Amino acid sequence: MSEVQPDEFDTWLAALAQTSTLIELAVLAACALLAWLLATLTARAFVGRDANTITFGRRIVDGVLFPALWLVLAYAARMLLASVLPLAAFRIAIPVLLSLLVIRTGVKVLQATFQETPFVRFLERTISWLAWLAMVLWVSGLLPILMDELDQIRWKVGASELSVRKMIEGSLTAGLVLIITLWISSAIEAKLLRHARGGELSLRKAFSNAARALLIFVGLLVAMSAVGIDLSALSVLGGAVGVGIGLGLQKLAANYVSGFVILAERSMRIGDTVQVDNFTGVITEINARYTVIRSLSGRESIVPNEMLITSRVENLSLADPKVWHSTTVSVGYDSDVALVTQLLLQAAVSRARVLKEPGPAVALMAFGADGLEFRLGYWIGDPENGGDNLRSEINVEILRLLREHHIEIPFPQRVIHARVAPALPSAPP
Repeated sequence: MSEVQPDEFDTWLAALAQTSTLIELAVLAACALLAWLLATLTARAFVGRDANTITFGRRIVDGVLFPALWLVLAYAARMLLASVLPLAAFRIAIPVLLSLLVIRTGVKVLQATFQETPFVRFLERTISWLAWLAMVLWVSGLLPILMDELDQIRWKVGASELSVRKMIEGSLTAGLVLIITLWISSAIEAKLLRHARGGELSLRKAFSNAARALLIFVGLLVAMSAVGIDLSALSVLGGAVGVGIGLGLQKLAANYVSGFVILAERSMRIGDTVQVDNFTGVITEINARYTVIRSLSGRESIVPNEMLITSRVENLSLADPKVWHSTTVSVGYDSDVALVTQLLLQAAVSRARVLKEPGPAVALMAFGADGLEFRLGYWIGDPENGGDNLRSEINVEILRLLREHHIEIPFPQRVIHARVAPALPSAPP
């Protein structure tokens, strides 16, 4: 790629006004059409691809592949036309396409890695402004002059000598390394979690988190080396971090370690129904520091991972998703025990969520003060859908059947005996 030098600026403007510029524009348009066709065919080859990926985007043209193909084809066409036509449009088109590729790559990687936040949007705008500014400086021929001037601003840091140019180039290199690292980690995470379910999902998420942490750590080391930071100084920083973890950050470190332990040993998985500290719900997220549990009422509890390791947790679906529930019914002493047992079983079997194997069971539990106390027990295979709603449906059906067969449901009755106290003898005058 060659920039337009200041002394060639008038020549370049004159060449831009020639009719050959129309040929260049037509070639650029053909390159864009060919790039779109290649990107579309490549996207169709991946039939099961996810929507809005970094490579393809939502509409092909907003992905990274389209500007990358356009840039490659335009550069190849420029090499072919350089010996035939005086190039003018290509001198500005190549930097523009390169800036577009840089912007699209940075924005798509940030969107895929992080959630939409004001800070991410700020980074996206910063990448766009820097890329377009570099393009304008390159086309105008001011970029080499500006970089030479910035290289003259130097200062010493210990045994190293730094300059503004070196800091800018190191920062750009660090940003490029981090973007590539985040891209690779996002691709690994998407590949691992695409078809994972249940316990497999938790295990794959553990590998995904570990791979992302390792890649970001390596990327940071490469980025710091590119900036000019002596990596031997990290030993002192590592000692300081170790002291900080030992004193003030031990809880935070314990949560992170506990998160990886939970994901690795698979004692709790995404989709499990658990009860922690009298809060029952379904695990929806297992992150490195905390776990999100969502109850049937819509409330979400953010539980530190250390609490899941050190306290008692009831996992209702660890080895078997089947859960046993029961309801208690009292009937009068003159009721037919066999008929009551049959009606209770009929009420349970009539509900679709009640399992047929193992089937429901009825037991006469006690001779109460007001009647016979029966307990109806039944198994369900979907505890994440709640138990109280099913118990209510069964109780309503029991009430209907007992009334239909004229079986009395006793209620407490108390007999009060009133005694008239004898009259007290009158006092003597």
